[in-house]
Amino acid sequence: MTYGVTVMYIVAAVLTLAGIVLLARLGSATISERQVYAYRMIGIMAASAGIVLAMSATAMWTWSTPS
Repeated sequence: MTYGVTVMYIVAAVLTLAGIVLLARLGSATISERQVYAYRMIGIMAASAGIVLAMSATAMWTWSTPS
């Protein structure tokens, strides 16, 4: 595994975790309507970006490995 792929996995994990935390905050009764909208949008985008980045890192790792 190259350094670049490792960095991609780390960033993907951070994005996915941040998205999950924001989506989990939606269950709180103390957030406003604006926060619900922002948390939902940013949470879904961050989680999706993390998942796609992890898939891209896996593809890069697979393609760069000599067979």
